Amino acid sequence: MRDLLRGRPLGHPVHPVLVQVPIGCWLSASVLDFVPGTHHATVVLTAVGLVGVAPAAVTGWADWADLPPEQARIGLVHAASNVAAVACYTASLAARLRGRSARGRLWALSGMAAVAVSGALGGHVAYRRAVGAHAAA
Repeated sequence: MRDLLRGRPLGHPVHPVLVQVPIGCWLSASVLDFVPGTHHATVVLTAVGLVGVAPAAVTGWADWADLPPEQARIGLVHAASNVAAVACYTASLAARLRGRSARGRLWALSGMAAVAVSGALGGHVAYRRAVGAHAAA
């Protein structure tokens, strides 16, 4: 099961692909926050992003479980940043559903900041440390 979650049958990690769903939805919602008449779209995008977190988190955990200690510590901070992002986007969705769009936008911007930190850390582990990279044949 762990090999499947790590993408071994595909020949590349699955986690970087799956994180595009929440990141893409939340970034799109943030852009639409500046477009009048898009409240419903921002609610849907925020909610879909939250749903997309589950598979991204599970595959991230599978990748994290095999990391050496130094990268595992970075992975924990990466995960903590993601938890903060999910909390912010959950608060954003709740505010938006209550008709408090301005508050929802503020929570979303806070969430996007957490996503940026998380992405930088995840990118550092994946690209700088070459975690998950396959050696050239």
